[in-house]
Amino acid sequence: MITSSRTAAAGRREWIGLAVLTLPALLASLELTVTNLALPAIGRDLGAGGTQLLWIVDVYAFLLAGSLITMGAWGDRIGRRRLLLIGAATYGIVSALAAYAPDPGSLIAARALMGVAGATLMPSVLSLVTSMFTDPRQRAVAIGVIVASVSGGTAIGPLVGGWLLERFWWGAAFLLAVPVMAVLLVLGPLLLPEHRDPQPGRLDVLSALLSLGAVLPVVYGLKQIAADGPAPLPSAAVLAGGLVALVFVARQRTLADPLVDLRLFSDRVFSTAAATLALGIFVLWGSNYAIAQYLQLVQGLSPLEAGLWTAPSAVGVIAGSTLAPRLTRVARPPMIIAAGLAVSAAGYVVLTQTGGLAVLVTGAVVVSAGLGPMMALATDLVVGSAPAHRAGAAAAISSTAPQLGGALGIAVIGSIITAAYRWQTSSTGVPEAARDNLAAAVAVAEDLPSRSAEQLLGVARAAFVHGFHIAAGVGAVLMAAVAALVVLLLRGPGRTPGRGG
Repeated sequence: MITSSRTAAAGRREWIGLAVLTLPALLASLELTVTNLALPAIGRDLGAGGTQLLWIVDVYAFLLAGSLITMGAWGDRIGRRRLLLIGAATYGIVSALAAYAPDPGSLIAARALMGVAGATLMPSVLSLVTSMFTDPRQRAVAIGVIVASVSGGTAIGPLVGGWLLERFWWGAAFLLAVPVMAVLLVLGPLLLPEHRDPQPGRLDVLSALLSLGAVLPVVYGLKQIAADGPAPLPSAAVLAGGLVALVFVARQRTLADPLVDLRLFSDRVFSTAAATLALGIFVLWGSNYAIAQYLQLVQGLSPLEAGLWTAPSAVGVIAGSTLAPRLTRVARPPMIIAAGLAVSAAGYVVLTQTGGLAVLVTGAVVVSAGLGPMMALATDLVVGSAPAHRAGAAAAISSTAPQLGGALGIAVIGSIITAAYRWQTSSTGVPEAARDNLAAAVAVAEDLPSRSAEQLLGVARAAFVHGFHIAAGVGAVLMAAVAALVVLLLRGPGRTPGRGG
């Protein structure tokens, strides 16, 4: 790979532009948190059933994940700033439509459009960062800021959502995006440079459809497996998505202008960093899913209270991702990533001892503080290893890999806890209806006398905690293994990721 010698230091305009780019990054995670808090009010006001409420959340995530690759490649062709502004305008409009949706079906449709529009944001943000900050050290700092912004949305989401929903109706959760996108639309053309592939090829529509057909069934199937356990339909969906992915890869090999340049994966830095991102988020999302259940079903907290207790772990990611670029002054990025993963493994060891909120929060903060450097530096390695004209596609891969890894992590970690729960409750006299999972046991306990309910919940919660400890142990082993692989695959002097020519 030819490395560009253009590494001029960024000036004031670029750093102010970075501040503008933090807006969509912050909104991405903030919006999802606030939407989850708004679901009960949506259910009451629109008469939405349980399945409809799930689709209000899931259709956004599905289409976001499925559209990332296409949007990244499209940005390389039409210009990354142009794509960002088109996506911001569309996102703001459909957010307003969602806020005033008259029925569940209309809201689900608006959320689907929000997912497609949202897929333009992070690939555009990351590819613009790589274009604006050509100095490797400055680029690492800038990407750390973007990662911290995403985590910042998670941290303040419960506070912002709770404040909005106490004072306004549920539509305010969606209107939040309108002023943010308006600011982006005003400042973006003034502060953000335009970058595109100087020789853009034709966007292959069939490849775009295949990428959607590969990612959507996989994410859907994994989410269903996480929620209800293995079943024929979700398992078939995952298999079908895998088969479509094989067709997608085969087609990319035959195209002069592929949607995804598979030669990117021949770069050891690129492929190892992308895999590390996927595996790190695999464990993080899986454990976050388990922690949310623990807080609500074992500790009996409300969703808002549970969100507040998870905020410190988001702060851990912010601290880790912003500190990582400074650490690169004394150590190579792969070594920092590996050290962070080792810290994360230690955090999972702490979580194996969870018996109350203090230990839980301590372990979660250590985990996230260790994963923060990985998220920032691995993302930097992915986008920094790609040629400049493929920055959008590389940014899309760095966004898609965590989406797929996270969905798989929720399914696998959730399945581990469920399997342990069922094993523990199978021989304890727990009623059959309460043996499926802890949520089922809580529902059964609501119809029992207080003494019987207390006994049932004691056994069921102990079984869940046992499964939680096993899942945390799996996380510790996996993080330690990934740390060792990073050291093994990226050892040696290597090279500083650069912008290819």
